[in-house]
Amino acid sequence: MISINNLSFDFGGRSLYQNANWHIKPNERIGLIGLNGTGKSTLLRMINGEYQPSEGSIAKPRDLTIGFLNQDQLSFESDDTILNVALTAFADALKLEKEIEDILKKMETDHSDEIIQLLSDKQEAFEHLDGYNLHHKTEKVLEGLGFSTEQLQHPYKKFSGGWRMRVMLAKLLLQNPNLLMLDEPTNHLDLPTIQWLEDYLRSYDGTVIVVSHDREFLDRMVSKIVEVSLQRITEYPGNYSKYLDSKSLRTEQHQREYENQQDFIRQQQRLIDRFKAKASKASMAQSRVKMLDRIDKIEAPEDDNREINIDFRVARNSGKVVCDLKDVSKSFPDIDIVKLANRQILRGDKIALIGANGKGKSTVLRMIAGTESFEGEIIKGHNVEQAFYAQHQLESLNMENEILEELRQYGGDRSDTELRTILGCFLFNGDEVFKKIKVLSGGEKARVALARTLLAEANFQLLDEPTNHLDIRSINILIQALQKYEGTFLAVSHDRFFISQIANKIWWIEDQELKEYPGTYAEYEYWKNKHDEEVANKLSNQSAQNKKQKQIKEETAVKDKPKNNGNRLKELTKQFELLEQEVEHIKKTILEFELNFSQPEMASNPDKFKKLQTDYNHKKEELQLAEERYNIVFEELMSLQ
Repeated sequence: MISINNLSFDFGGRSLYQNANWHIKPNERIGLIGLNGTGKSTLLRMINGEYQPSEGSIAKPRDLTIGFLNQDQLSFESDDTILNVALTAFADALKLEKEIEDILKKMETDHSDEIIQLLSDKQEAFEHLDGYNLHHKTEKVLEGLGFSTEQLQHPYKKFSGGWRMRVMLAKLLLQNPNLLMLDEPTNHLDLPTIQWLEDYLRSYDGTVIVVSHDREFLDRMVSKIVEVSLQRITEYPGNYSKYLDSKSLRTEQHQREYENQQDFIRQQQRLIDRFKAKASKASMAQSRVKMLDRIDKIEAPEDDNREINIDFRVARNSGKVVCDLKDVSKSFPDIDIVKLANRQILRGDKIALIGANGKGKSTVLRMIAGTESFEGEIIKGHNVEQAFYAQHQLESLNMENEILEELRQYGGDRSDTELRTILGCFLFNGDEVFKKIKVLSGGEKARVALARTLLAEANFQLLDEPTNHLDIRSINILIQALQKYEGTFLAVSHDRFFISQIANKIWWIEDQELKEYPGTYAEYEYWKNKHDEEVANKLSNQSAQNKKQKQIKEETAVKDKPKNNGNRLKELTKQFELLEQEVEHIKKTILEFELNFSQPEMASNPDKFKKLQTDYNHKKEELQLAEERYNIVFEELMSLQ
């Protein structure tokens, strides 16, 4: 479908790709991965035609349609409702709908055969585009992405960036392009919506390329991993877990090749150093220098899962009870968050607060942090020292500080060597520690803020979406840091892999209650699936029991009145004849309606046309009900004969 050959791309004096190749086939589900800054988004923009390669080619079919979700779309503004914004996915159908409205208006004065034929052609084309189902399809996708039915009529401009991105995603899904490219779609989605998107994309009729740092999402959704690393594009069959197995073997081989080449270079350099001063050997030494200059250097392999050796100290231990929530309630004008919630956080708890957006997870976190008002009591325990990380914490970074300087203010008695070691764990190496905060990307600022938070030596950490803007290697580092952390924490997250690695308790909000599962995320998922299955079976069994009781009641009623069978037979026969006549009469009326649709005067009068359409639909519903009654009477009649 798309062929990328010998691709090279330079950006800002830096080479992102060198002689890279990639062939994208129809109906593939691809996870595009790589460290931040390796050029994943740039590659998607080149495929989309926004950037041109420095060298090489990207060959695409002329009829290929591409849908591209990226962060730039957050700048889109509209006063229209989110439903109407999403409906713009059907530009051709909407144009036809407007043309049909104009024709109907014109037919008020023009009754010619030509205008009637034009209307018929337009309506046929509109039906071919499934125009009569556009609203239903759009509502279904928007609601799948987390919008309530009521919200569909709210103005787009009143929603936050994350929710706006969902509208843009809905629009792309409805356009159903041959190639769908999604750049970090899960950053703006909650857990239920991520699961909905997984199901949708698994059955998507086209090729999907998704850039994501959500390992669980990649495991469940993709059938191929494509890695951008060391200016190359490398394909791995299977999902992310299979990629890790394959990558491990390839990295070992790469490491051996790198070490062998380094040994060879060192040997040659020793010979050069030894003989370059001797006139008789100078030409030999010079030839070896030229050989080393020409050699194709093997880069050291990158390891996304490297172990870190770091100690995030806790200044002093807290008491047994870290935080006690007593009869806590919180409401906003349009929603109740919690009512009379009671919950305790104990020393050593590693809690993940999960659930859909809008349920109040971040609100609860702010209440515990003391930055949000509430009713009831939240009592901190003995010796509790708290640190709070949230996305707005990035704004509290001093933009004029260098990275190392920023950490010095929170590092206590740690030396610069220790601080640089910590920054190295958060992927800031060498002279990078002297970068100004103001020149960092969102992901880099997030890493600085996380390092700063963990340096605070607090024994109680509150973390709101800490994995947002982090790549997979940074997430792995944060996981290791929290696994080694000796204090207590409460983290809000939608990243299932992250939660599964760090939590020993799960909290969620349901029916204004703050609920708890005392186990890991894997155990919680197993329990929840069993619980949901039991509830579904209970409802199914109850329905079957009700049906059986009704059947027994009806059978008993028949047995209790055996002498009345003759009378009942006569009564049913009369009902059957009347229903037969009613069905026949309704069918004739429907036929008359259908004949009226083709009358010229009807086409020229939109109001009359709409009334006829409404009456026709009502009559069709009436026919369905009559036929259902007809079948019920017929079945009972046959059972008595």
